[in-house]
Amino acid sequence: MAFKNISIEKDGLTAIVTIDRPEAMNALNGETMEELIHAMKEIEADDEVGAVVLTGAGKAFVAGADIAELSKMGGMEAREASRLGQTAFSVIENLSKPVIAAVNGFALGGGLEIAMACDIRIASTKAKMGHPEVKLGVTPGFAGTQRLPRLVGFGRAKELILLGDPIDAQTALSYGLVNKVVEPDELLDAAKAMAEKIASRGPAAIALVKACINKGAGVDLETGGAHEAEAFGLCFGIGDAREGIEAARGARRADRRRRWTSSRLSRSSSTNRSRSPSTRSRGSAASWRSTARCWVPPSAERACASTTARRTRSRTPSGSRTG
Repeated sequence: MAFKNISIEKDGLTAIVTIDRPEAMNALNGETMEELIHAMKEIEADDEVGAVVLTGAGKAFVAGADIAELSKMGGMEAREASRLGQTAFSVIENLSKPVIAAVNGFALGGGLEIAMACDIRIASTKAKMGHPEVKLGVTPGFAGTQRLPRLVGFGRAKELILLGDPIDAQTALSYGLVNKVVEPDELLDAAKAMAEKIASRGPAAIALVKACINKGAGVDLETGGAHEAEAFGLCFGIGDAREGIEAARGARRADRRRRWTSSRLSRSSSTNRSRSPSTRSRGSAASWRSTARCWVPPSAERACASTTARRTRSRTPSGSRTG
């Protein structure tokens, strides 16, 4: 697909995705959101890409949502725009490959929200981050009220969103909002170096680690542990663990291409869920990545179903019937 507002460049195992609307400080409009969704789907399907760096063209990372577009919206249109942004950022968050935000300047409103959807954030010393939406009389719309507390805690999140004032990179680092701060001329190299290093690891393990952490954020420790145990077994069932362990025992570097080639699973979720990780199929045309994206261990499904049933019963008035 040809893109108007973003560009994709491949450098080794890394895809560098640049939001390229410098005349608008890379503000996010609907067209850009749609392009991001398509770009991430292309990257997901590209076996030659193991990690992603997301950045902005010019002096801004992303200055926020496109005010010119928002000014024309009514309530229904604004809600649809919010859902589109949330969908785009969820695609980034749930990509089977790690996404590193290289925050090169302003990351405000939607810019901070897209950075928070990434797995790791590296900021330039010139970066400014914040949620200024309340100054415009609106709330964050792209899940900022949900991701920010998970990263910095409820107190910090409320302070940042309710005041609407930006913070600098060092403050963001002290809050745990970014992982690292570097000089502007070192930013892209630092992000690419980290991406290449992660991409050299076992790709199935990387995808499953992301799935475990993302899914585990919303469940109890026991259910999260069940996710991890399934993932651990799955690594042994699809070949990545074998290649990694044999390489370590033989004092050689693991062959990433062999890992990709050996790490194949059936696309059928019913087949995969009906077998133990050690007996799940290998060698099919579909990638294990689809399993990592959609994978929910049977034990976790049972726990969720049980919780849902309990909640349904608790909402049913005494003496009434359901169904």
